[in-house]
Amino acid sequence: MRKNLLPLIATVLMIAAVFTLFGAHAWAQPGKTLDVYFIDVEGGQSTLLVSPSGQSMLIDAGWPGARDADRITAVAKQAGITQIDYLVLTHYHVDHAGGVPELASRIPIRNFVDHGPTFDKLVNVPQYYAAYLTVREKGQHILARPGDKIPITGIEVQIVSAAAKTILEPLPGAGAANPSCSDFQPKDEIKDPMVGGENKQSVGTITSLGKFRMADFGDLTWNKEHDLACPNNLVGAIDLYVVSHHGKETSSLPMLVYAMHPRVAVMNNGANKGAEIPTFETLKHSPGLEDLWQLHFGVEAGPRNSPEQFLANLGVEGTKDTGVPGESPANYIKLSARPDGSFTLTNTRNGYSKEYGPHK
Repeated sequence: MRKNLLPLIATVLMIAAVFTLFGAHAWAQPGKTLDVYFIDVEGGQSTLLVSPSGQSMLIDAGWPGARDADRITAVAKQAGITQIDYLVLTHYHVDHAGGVPELASRIPIRNFVDHGPTFDKLVNVPQYYAAYLTVREKGQHILARPGDKIPITGIEVQIVSAAAKTILEPLPGAGAANPSCSDFQPKDEIKDPMVGGENKQSVGTITSLGKFRMADFGDLTWNKEHDLACPNNLVGAIDLYVVSHHGKETSSLPMLVYAMHPRVAVMNNGANKGAEIPTFETLKHSPGLEDLWQLHFGVEAGPRNSPEQFLANLGVEGTKDTGVPGESPANYIKLSARPDGSFTLTNTRNGYSKEYGPHK
């Protein structure tokens, strides 16, 4: 009898040793995380989310041409997906919508989520909107409305802004009064149509897996962010903040960022686009923010950039990290989030990875 128990005892001891060495996450089953890939499209946006169910959602498609479409499809292949189940187009500016036709020629797109018609006549917006419509008509269209959810299986994606409107009621757990609202100073979005126009139409989302929450507001403008923050915080606390408008100072309203209390921020800037100094100052003073990860070293920001291990690309657009002319390496940042609120971020340039623990 005792002899028969020896193999069982040995197995139990081995399991205990593995558990001690690698921690509880060694037992997480494959496919039970929300995986998010922050793809480098040189100062535009393209963020791929893969739900624990295996369904995918892509937020924006970068610039026109083969470069960004190739980068997105390469990441999609690494993520093990063969189609985009939901394409969420935050707005129709070229750095977000320009890549849709080229991308659709490489990978099937099933559902298209957008804020509806555009009335912006600037910087070829009508041209890119028309090109997008020729692709959208081949799939299913979902009109984004604040308060609605995108029906992707395995995660919850709540729309909080679209077509210059925002949610009117707080999300579950949100709604606290925001004492900093009395300091609000609006920006003149009429004087600067590049600040208003399509940007304020942005489709903004809160994506959740259990206790984990991620905010992505596209290029939502300062004044519209105010509607989410004041007089009450309608969004609530989040874990990861995708820095709005590539880190430009026309977004990332401090009273919204501070109220959301993000643990980590990811900035989809380019070397010479976004990453503006006032935004770094806002993030620097954000309560509880542990780290800022960036897709590029921001030239203008200089020493305000995050430490090297948090930077996915060190060179400028069109150069390698060494400064030699050519294509930049297009390293991306990967997030793996778990239902207990814990998550891991990884820099694919250097393999640096950091674990952020579960909610207490």
